[in-house]
Order: sequence, then C-alpha cells, then structure tokens
Amino acid sequence: MNSARVPVEADRLPTRTRFGYSLGSLATGAFGTVPGLLLLPYLTDTLAVSASVAGLLVLLPKAWDVLFNPVAGRISDRTTGRLGARRPYLIGGGVALAVFFAGLFAGPDTGSATFDGLYVAGMFLLCATAFAFFQVPFNALPVELTADPAERTRLTAWRIAVLAIAILLCGAGAPAIRDAVGGIAGYRVMGIAVGVLIVVGAVGVFFGVARASRSRVLPSVSNWREVLAAVRDCRPFRWLLLAFVIQSAGIGTLLAGVDYMARVALNDKGLQSLLFAAFVGPALLVMPLCMKIADRYGKRFGYVLASLVFTVGVLGLLGARVFPVGVVVACAAVVGVGYTGIQVFPLALLPDVISAEEERTGQIRAGLFAGVWTAGETLGLALGPALYGMVLAAGGYVSSAGDDVTQPAGAVTAVIIGAGLVPALFALAGLPFLRRRILEVDP
Repeated sequence: MNSARVPVEADRLPTRTRFGYSLGSLATGAFGTVPGLLLLPYLTDTLAVSASVAGLLVLLPKAWDVLFNPVAGRISDRTTGRLGARRPYLIGGGVALAVFFAGLFAGPDTGSATFDGLYVAGMFLLCATAFAFFQVPFNALPVELTADPAERTRLTAWRIAVLAIAILLCGAGAPAIRDAVGGIAGYRVMGIAVGVLIVVGAVGVFFGVARASRSRVLPSVSNWREVLAAVRDCRPFRWLLLAFVIQSAGIGTLLAGVDYMARVALNDKGLQSLLFAAFVGPALLVMPLCMKIADRYGKRFGYVLASLVFTVGVLGLLGARVFPVGVVVACAAVVGVGYTGIQVFPLALLPDVISAEEERTGQIRAGLFAGVWTAGETLGLALGPALYGMVLAAGGYVSSAGDDVTQPAGAVTAVIIGAGLVPALFALAGLPFLRRRILEVDP
C-alpha cells in the first residue's frame, strides 16, 4: 500500500485558518452557480441549441467527473512534498479552472449551433477536470485541519457563509454583467469576471491553510478495487452520499430554472437578480441557527429539517403565475433557508464520517471519500440542468439566437414545474437515506 498524510489531534482552529479555508468557497461557489444558472440559457437563447441537446451538453462533461473525481482524490491522498498533499492542487486546479471558465463563454460564435455547442461542451469538460483537482482536496481538508467534530461544524459554517456570498455575487452579478454589456459579448465579459473571482478563492485558500495542518503517515488505498471496497464497507458514507446526490439534482434543476422563471414565467428578466438575492440572502442570517441546531439536536436532525423547509419553499414557486411578485420572492427566501441547511449539515457530517472510518481502518480516507463525494455532487448538479432541459423540451420550449420569442403555454408551464415541483420531489426523495441508525456518527 502507498502512504499518505493524515491528521493528529488538533486544538481549536485560529480565526485566520477558518477564514483562509473558507475563501476556497469563492471558487466552488462561482463554478457551482454560474454554469448551472447561465450555461443552459446561453446554449438555448444565444447559440440556438435545442433545449434537449443543450441539457445533454451540460450533463456529459460533468458525467466525466463521476469517474475522474475519485482519481483526483487518490492522487492527492498519495501526494507528498513540501506543500503537503492538498495545497498544490488547490492553486494549480484553481488557476486552471479560472482560465478554462473564461474560455467557456469565449467561443468563436460561428453561427453553427452544432459547432458552437460542441466547443462549449469541450471547454466545460476542461473546467470540470480542473475543478476536480481543486474541489476534492478542498473537501478533504476539514478532516486534516481538526479532529474536533464541533470545530468541523464551525469550519463548515464559515465555509458556507463565504459560499453564500460567492453565490450571491455570482447569481446576481453574473446576469447583471451579461445584461449590461449585452449579447454574446456580455457572456464573454462575465466569464472573465467570474474567472478572476475563482483565482481570488484559489490563492486565498492556498495561503490561508499554509500553516494549519499537522499530520503523520499512515497507509492509503492504492487501486480501484480498494476504492470500491472502502466505499462499500462504510455504510454511513454511502447513505449520506445518496441523500446528498439526490438533493443536489433538485438544486441543480432549481438553479437552471431561475433565469427562465424570471424571463418566461414572470415576464421580467430583471427579477432574476432579486430572486437570486432572496434565495441566497438568508444564508448569512440562518448560519448561526444551523450551528445551534447542530449542537442541540444533532446534524442529522438539522439536515432533515432543512430538507423539509426547502421543499415547502419550492412548492410555493408553483404559484408564480398567480401570486404577487412579493409572495414569489418570499417563497424564494424560504427556499434559501432550506438550501443553507442542505449545504451546511451534510458537509458537517462528512468529515465526521471520514474520521470515524479512518479510526476504524487505520487508513487515510479523506481524499478518497472527498473524491467520491465530489463526483456524486457533480453528477447531481449536472443532472439538474439536463433534466430541466428535457422538461422544457417536453413543454415545447422554442430556442433562439438571442431574439425575443413568444413561448407557447406548454413551455411556460414546463418552466414553472421544472423549478418548483421537480426540486421538491428530489428533496423528499433524499430523506429515506437519513435514518439515525445509519448515520451513527451523528451526536
């Protein structure tokens, strides 16, 4: 077996370490938000790619990550050197992601929907690969920064707080930049701006955790057979992963629908930024409450509660055509409260599960499980836009090359169902996997 670096007992983390680690969420938030929010509309309403094909073009590069993320995790687990096992990939993967992301929206614009769509798919594949090398080590770090479960919850809360800021900046700012510049040039300027934010996040976390980790050497898994066996033997990880992946698909569907909800269902594309602000804004307010719920009732309880709140909120969006705009925005805020918990609690449970499994086996699992986790999250978030594209196609959505098109009634209904009912069903579908007797590491 190969060796890798694993943590020893750590004291309470200093503020600079929590803040430095959390800056990585600028990169994960940017890449997790903007493609899910704008890539499908970019394909359907700027490059004139049909909705069903556009959904596949968004899905396929992400599907590659399902296979590649565990590889990235194994590579980082087995890396030794002056910079440690994770930091080289944080800076290398982050900078590469920024470059490829800017290129994603900087295509040649040949006028051929087929060629332009394939270019986007190819660049998205490069983005997904670079992101794997960044996000997998980033997800593995909490296990190695501290051995205290309560401190991991605090670290995760800091991370999600910065993630909320990144999502708010990108969710509201990226469409605003696109619309201010206009046309395909707007997408290109937006891609560069988001790329800069990704670089800031990568550099921030690289330097932020430079002096934080202390470790010793233990054996690591060395081949795919051992990877599969490790996942198979850890039941809490498998069930937590299944719940998270299923719900990620619902979140991906919702994100893909925000732009269409504003433009098509509410007939005001300017409402997109308001809806997104209402969706993300509650995160900073709810974060302290999440920590209190975790301390008093347990992380699993908080996860279930957040899933139910999210479900209530997205079901409220089904009334978008008849409710006043203020009510729709309020529903988006309820969704945001639930979404915050759906992010905080599973990410707080994950290092507890990994730590318990490392103690049981005497082997490092951080990079391996983080790779599998990231692969599952990537798949879920990619399935969302692909599914939303199929819902739009079933409703008869009409694609265009930037022209204003009057959509048929079926397309308007599809827009609302895809953003309301579908995410609710996915959120509820994840609940059966959150039984207490499975997640035995929950306090």
